[in-house]
Amino acid sequence: MRTQVGIIGAGPAGLLFSHLLHQHGIDSVVLETRSREQIESTIRAGVLEQGTMDLLTQAGVGARMKAEGA
Repeated sequence: MRTQVGIIGAGPAGLLFSHLLHQHGIDSVVLETRSREQIESTIRAGVLEQGTMDLLTQAGVGARMKAEGA
């Protein structure tokens, strides 16, 4: 496998970065030591800044945030 970018960590920043690269046609691989189940069950952000919310919305991954966020 050949890729242009390696990302260490499948937390919110790593996954968003991988998604943004994909939208621009750049291949990436995300490396993580924890299982997918562990990552998906971990609560990450309690408060998001407006700029972060805007970026998530622009990236096309903000639907759940808008639906469930306070």
